[in-house]
Amino acid sequence: MKAWQLTEPKSFALLDIPEPKEPGPGEALIRTSRMGICGTDVSCYLGKFPFFDYPRIPGHELGVEVLAVGPEVSNVKVGDHCSVEPYLNCGACHACSKGQGNCCENLKVFGVMMDGGLCERSIIRADKLHPSEELSFDQLALVETLAIGCHASDRGNPKGGEHALVIGAGPIGLATLEFNRLTQTTLSVMDMSEERLEFCRANYGIENLIHFKGDGSEKQRMLEITNGTLFDLVTDATGNPHSMSGALDFVAHTGRLVYVGITTQEISFKHPALHRKEIDLLASRNALPSDFPRIIKLIEDGVIDTDPWITNHLKFEEVGDRFEEIIRPENGTLKAIIEVTG
Repeated sequence: MKAWQLTEPKSFALLDIPEPKEPGPGEALIRTSRMGICGTDVSCYLGKFPFFDYPRIPGHELGVEVLAVGPEVSNVKVGDHCSVEPYLNCGACHACSKGQGNCCENLKVFGVMMDGGLCERSIIRADKLHPSEELSFDQLALVETLAIGCHASDRGNPKGGEHALVIGAGPIGLATLEFNRLTQTTLSVMDMSEERLEFCRANYGIENLIHFKGDGSEKQRMLEITNGTLFDLVTDATGNPHSMSGALDFVAHTGRLVYVGITTQEISFKHPALHRKEIDLLASRNALPSDFPRIIKLIEDGVIDTDPWITNHLKFEEVGDRFEEIIRPENGTLKAIIEVTG
């Protein structure tokens, strides 16, 4: 069968690989229908992601069909359409014992630390499959991105009456915004792209938009929005070390700063900026198993509208030629979906 492998940064190879084995106990054989391209995939392609080794078959944002199940599988059956929770935790380490397998000490992420779903068929742990009878494969491939934002929002714990700022209006920032908006928090978004800010206005009705120009004007706009207090909650979804280092300056006294973007570089700030305001500094990694069925239900109920998200499709055979084109910032791609199989 066919698979696309990243052999080194900026280099895809189309391979013929063996068919998967029969699923064993607790496993399922899946067919990948759709794969979402996310910031992690872009970083892996560019050689900037810290947890990715070459060569590797990527693919962790997946809409799949169950083709076969092994013994001891009861949560899914043949024919089910599912989203994949790609975080393969060990179940035995300290983090797992606390119910936080998203940051398992021995974590293997499908498509990042192990071969993933940019192939026709593969084997995965069945407990990592989340079925839906209503969602399309495109929608199922979006669930993992939304789960990242769901967990980041939960980490920040927005409350009614607070002001919350999301820095970076890419997919992860927008996913965080999706869940922040389910609270009574007053929402603001900052980005360098006027087009992305307009997307937030048009699709989420957000008027507190901050165009980052790097000239200091954004700080004045923040003070106007918050009546001089700055933000109770700031979530940085950029993965940019300069943005992440400067985000502390936008947090109110006793506020919270969540880093959901990832960088391989150092971030730095002067300690008094953190200490004087008694700021809670939080990291958000991956998502929890319970986030997936919650998100599926929210999409099924129409609370989350996925229609504006998917801006580009490409066919499986086009990956080698079009991947770099589709991820260029100037092309305005929000979420691209690879049509792996029919």
